[in-house]
Amino acid sequence: MTNAQKPARSTGTADKKFDGFTAEERAAMQDHAKELKASARRSPRTAKADGESDVLAKIAEMADADRVLAERLHEIVRSAAPDLSPKLWYGMPAYARDGKVVCFFQSAQKFKSRYATLGFSDQANLDDGTMWPTTYALTELTAATEARIVELIGKAAG
Repeated sequence: MTNAQKPARSTGTADKKFDGFTAEERAAMQDHAKELKASARRSPRTAKADGESDVLAKIAEMADADRVLAERLHEIVRSAAPDLSPKLWYGMPAYARDGKVVCFFQSAQKFKSRYATLGFSDQANLDDGTMWPTTYALTELTAATEARIVELIGKAAG
């Protein structure tokens, strides 16, 4: 006769159910799936114009503070790097080279954060030594901030 022991049951926080992704993360993934389907249906001739209108429509949906930042950032990117194509990326305004996202704007409301961000993907040419920033918090666009963004966008698109 063997005395098999039963494993002890934990009553701590480990028993709480893990729900996985937040509602905002799930919404972003759903946005991305819609974007992929829409881009697959588009004609290569109209893709750039469609991307521009999608980005402008997404910016128009933003809360006032984020919308003002996004509109100005869109103007900056379009003038500093006209070869980058506007497109939506996980429901965010983004700018791509050869279909690959180089930079993007994430509104504060997107993931309920306290500030908007300007982010760069690994496709951006921002490498500087062994460590460099890839995301910048934006609270206001001053002349100095805009100059820095122009510099970053130019280098990223390079």
